[in-house]
Amino acid sequence: MKITVVGGGSTYTPELVSGFLARTDSLPITELWLMDIDKERLAVVGGFAQRMVKAKGNPFKVILSNNQRESIAGTSYVTTQLRAGMMPARRGDEYLGMRHGLIGQETTGIGGMAKALRTIPILLDIAKDIRETAPGALLANFTNPAGLVTEALNRYAADVPAVGVCNVGITTKMKMLESLEKTTGRKIDESRTQLNTLGLNHLTWHRGFTIDGEEMWGNIFSAFLEEIKKETEPEWDVRTLESLGMIPNYYLQYFYYTDKKLAEQTHWPPSRAEEVMEIEKDLLRDYANPNLSEPPAQLMKRGGAYYSTLATQLINSHYNDLGQIHVVNVRNNGAIKEWPADWVLELAAKVDSSGIHPLPADPLPASCFGLISQVKMYELLTVEAAVHGDRNALYQALLTHPLGPKADKVQAVLDDMLETNKQWLPQFFK
Repeated sequence: MKITVVGGGSTYTPELVSGFLARTDSLPITELWLMDIDKERLAVVGGFAQRMVKAKGNPFKVILSNNQRESIAGTSYVTTQLRAGMMPARRGDEYLGMRHGLIGQETTGIGGMAKALRTIPILLDIAKDIRETAPGALLANFTNPAGLVTEALNRYAADVPAVGVCNVGITTKMKMLESLEKTTGRKIDESRTQLNTLGLNHLTWHRGFTIDGEEMWGNIFSAFLEEIKKETEPEWDVRTLESLGMIPNYYLQYFYYTDKKLAEQTHWPPSRAEEVMEIEKDLLRDYANPNLSEPPAQLMKRGGAYYSTLATQLINSHYNDLGQIHVVNVRNNGAIKEWPADWVLELAAKVDSSGIHPLPADPLPASCFGLISQVKMYELLTVEAAVHGDRNALYQALLTHPLGPKADKVQAVLDDMLETNKQWLPQFFK
């Protein structure tokens, strides 16, 4: 089995390698191809990955490549964890928002839009290489904004099996599991649990949690409320939580408490991108140590907890036809029958050898759907803008986004966004 990682020079890669090493008994990997356009970075991260595998007896080969098509040819799985423009572009997204009094964040608001514009053409090119050189290979996209990118793949590369993956679902699940274990005093296997969550990527509401099919939401939600009430500076307003009866994805704070998030930006620098840049300097220095063969503790500061767990569980369930349930981004296909079938949603899905199958579920209430539908319209317009270099679609996407500028400021933000990202957006400068 050949598995390909596009963006193999990412500092996340060693965690992913650890996940594959832990599953060699069930995933018969022969070749792990790490592909990246940054040769120097790939040499450091890839060299460390090779030492990790060697330390475990070389159960598979780690091959480093700068050639995307060669890396994908004949593969069974492709995971994407790339960042067009690298970390400086993320920093640019953050300060783009700040300049205009808007949210500057890599997936939410205009920062997420800029990242999507840079990323979607690259993912569609990867899908083209899969179609032509590895037909049938599953594309697992971890690249943010994961839901929006998966929406583009669904509409412009529907013949390539693709799923969008985010660690928020599994991280939330593990935190809820820890809470239950504290209250019950017993260890619970994660495989026996299932999180009921629905929405769009980074725009979900958690509303259920079962163990062996038994609903535990009442206990979990009550415990969550009690913890919030104890906090001196709570992240959530208790009345809002009580009204919803659900726990919002923490990214919803950008929508529910926009002024608070804007105030936090006034303390930059450092922005999150600038913090990560410093963390990555240390990580890359560690990775370059020829005596290191285990991921350093510093990696946890990078974020992305349970990333390798989720990635390898998903591939393992698909390859071995396990039918495990995972929270992913996938086409609705009637699972939420009241919502459009062609929308990509983030929800629980069954993963087996025949594909990714969203599980039927009840829709969210109007208070949630109103925001979802507005953000989905922004996503669809952004896909069209990214694919066609359509400036009018981009204008309307900015006009539509609930975190976007007022109408009389849209053109100024649009011009700044395109000029800031000009080197990565040739489709808008034909």
